[in-house]
Parts: sequence; C-alpha cells; structure tokens
Amino acid sequence: MSTAAQGTPVGRRAVIGILGLGALGIVFGRDLQHGVSKLLAPVRESALGGLVPGAGGFELYTVTGGYPLPPPGYRLRVGGLVERPLSLTVSELEALPATRLTADFQCVTGWEVSNVHWVGVRLDDLATHAGALPSATAFELRSFDGVYTESLTRTQAEQTGALVAYSMLGAPVTRDHGGPLRLFVPGMFGYKSIKWLSEIDLVERPVPGYWEDNGYPVNAWIDGHPPTTGTA
Repeated sequence: MSTAAQGTPVGRRAVIGILGLGALGIVFGRDLQHGVSKLLAPVRESALGGLVPGAGGFELYTVTGGYPLPPPGYRLRVGGLVERPLSLTVSELEALPATRLTADFQCVTGWEVSNVHWVGVRLDDLATHAGALPSATAFELRSFDGVYTESLTRTQAEQTGALVAYSMLGAPVTRDHGGPLRLFVPGMFGYKSIKWLSEIDLVERPVPGYWEDNGYPVNAWIDGHPPTTGTA
C-alpha cells in the first residue's frame, strides 16, 4: 500500500508557475511526464522541494494557500436537476452501498502514486439515489474552500467509476488530502479529483472548473481517451 508524502501547501501563484509543465503533460502524455518527474527529482532536495511535484508520493496542493476546515454541521449536498435532493453527513454516505477500488493517481504535472486504495460511493450512484432528471447530463462540483470547482459528464462518471471517496490509503480521507470527502476519477488527471467536496449539482451540461479556467482541458484523460473497461 502506498503512503502519502507530507508536502507543503502550494498556493495560487506557485501553482500558476507550474501550469506550463502541466500543459506539456497533457499534450505529450505519460512519456514526457515521467521525464519531467526525473528532471525535477534533484530539485526536491532544495528549499523548493516541497513546492515541486515529483515521484515517490503525493504532493499536496491547495489553490487557497491552506487546508480548509469543513463548515460546522458539514453535509454533502446533492441537488440541481433531481427529484430528491440529498443532504448527507459522512456517516450517512458511508451507510450507502460502497465501492472499493485500487487505481493509480496521476497528476498532470508529472508525478504518480501507484495502487492507491479507495472506498466511497460512485458519483453516478448518488445521481440515481437522488433521482436525476433525464435532462441532467453532467455534474457540477464545488469545494468548501470557496474556490475549487470541477465538472464531469454523467457518461464520464460511468466510464471511470468516479467515486465520492471517504477512505484512501486504508484510512479516512485526511484534511490535507481533501477530506472528509473528495472525488476520485480513475483514468483522468488528478485535477479532476476535486478535494474538500461540499456540493454536487446535476446540470444540463458541464461547466468549466477552476483548472479549466486556468488553461487545462475539460477532458482530462491520462492516455488521451476513456478507459475501455471498468476500473472497480
């Protein structure tokens, strides 16, 4: 089982500084990303090491410069184009049928953690539980950090087995990893796996999120195309 390396929070300015590396990764794929990871490895020993992504564990990014605390009485809200809006505590989410999977986590900036164990509820199962209307073709997702947003189509959620995760690495999702609830999207770069998840709305079409507004593509397939089989 992989373990998470404790990193330094990366604020908005520092993240913008590595957008170029991420864009190259999207264009040229895994080979370039692994090359970037090797080139950056020596830098990890310098004073900037905590800010530079590389191999060997998770780098912990935050677009606000710190790890937010969940609001008092935290609940996950599922709404929008649904018949039965949901407002779930973590315990209530854990009581729903669980999905367990093991999958690699790949960051667009070049680093990867292999064989990460995840437990949670499928995003598409939550849509079904809430009674998604036929016009609902996408998810709009928000973080309680007040800044981070993301989106997926329902087709993408089904193809990937996207998971609202409450456990990773054999333990509850920690605050620095985006807990108590975060998204995990197998087969897509990590920026799609929104942390500190607070709201899920079913909508008519996907809405570009935080990273898309900063130049990343809405489709974030690691290998350039969706998986051919399920990942769970």
